[in-house]
Amino acid sequence: MTFERPYIQQLISRMNEPRGFIQVLMGPRQVGKSTLTGQVLAKLNAPHLFVSADAVANAGEVWLEQQWESARLQWKASEANAFILAIDEIQKIDNWSEVVKKLWDEDTRTNQNIKVILLGSSRLLLQQGLTESLAGRFETTYLGHWSFLEMEQAFGVTAEQYVWFGGYPGAASLMSDEDRWKKYVNDALIETSISKDILMLTRVDKPALLRKLFELGCLYSGQVLSYTKIVGQLQDAGNTTTLAHYLQLLDTAGLLAGIEKYTGEQLRQRSSSPKFQVHNTALLTAQQGAALKEVRLKPDVWGRWVEAAIGAHLVNHQLSEGYTVHYWRHRNDEIDFVLEKKGKVIGLEVKSGATQKAPGMEAFKKQHEPDKVLLVGNSGIPWQEFLKISPTQLF
Repeated sequence: MTFERPYIQQLISRMNEPRGFIQVLMGPRQVGKSTLTGQVLAKLNAPHLFVSADAVANAGEVWLEQQWESARLQWKASEANAFILAIDEIQKIDNWSEVVKKLWDEDTRTNQNIKVILLGSSRLLLQQGLTESLAGRFETTYLGHWSFLEMEQAFGVTAEQYVWFGGYPGAASLMSDEDRWKKYVNDALIETSISKDILMLTRVDKPALLRKLFELGCLYSGQVLSYTKIVGQLQDAGNTTTLAHYLQLLDTAGLLAGIEKYTGEQLRQRSSSPKFQVHNTALLTAQQGAALKEVRLKPDVWGRWVEAAIGAHLVNHQLSEGYTVHYWRHRNDEIDFVLEKKGKVIGLEVKSGATQKAPGMEAFKKQHEPDKVLLVGNSGIPWQEFLKISPTQLF
């Protein structure tokens, strides 16, 4: 039986609506957007056309118009009530949003019931096109990296394996050979995401610097570094504004986030000291020479991976579940993560080892009076269980 992500029923329901609309699926590379769309189309058993801009050299406006016209002709020939046009990697086409707007408005005026699914792995470019040209004409669904529960159900992955290998379904079959797995993640996932989803689509004056920033961010994932210190770690670093921009690009590609400091203020300035957080622990593990069995014997090192997995779990759900993730630090006290949603605040401290003391929790409570402060660890919520819950259940 083929594993189906929970998004599938939501999309089927939308596709069954009588009116036409534009559905946008966005998310990192290799999380199953194309597979999910194929499953939806198979279940609906409706006339459709599924094409990919990534599979065509120099796909442009003319190519997009041709696919749309082909969908119109196939719909008329089918004599069905509606037709589904799915276009993968739409952000590869220059001026795609203006073309889609023009064609969509033509269909609306002539009552052509064509439902459109747009898929893309560059969240930044998709959002720019949607807000600039397609306001009021679309709905979005963000597909994040696979959760522990999904990897467990689909591939039988254990909690320890998930913390180490992360949530890439395409790499699951390679976990028994760590060297081969790491090569796959580095070559097919990291390099492809950076080269195709960032460098080819966005102006980056110093691509070598962006790659070095990603490597440094993985090395220091879970740690707070000021941009000034980052400049000191990197050669040809340019200025801190450039580094902040490159970190944003890595974040929108689903690779590396810079979590901002929690201040408790409604209007807060961007912090000059972000906390690095990988979106998927596979990205952290692939940069390491050690193997899982070696790291499990080092509690302090293993604790870093557990915290990274918790952080990735929180970061991956924030776009779809409508909360924000921060960290908190005041003098010698700190909290690993702070979640904020509609005025509610929850502090989270992660402790995977034998030591479960977390003095920062009490200091955070006194200073900010949050709704909850929770310990993820042996004396609180076991980290294995935390990775199975939806973070919105905490609010």
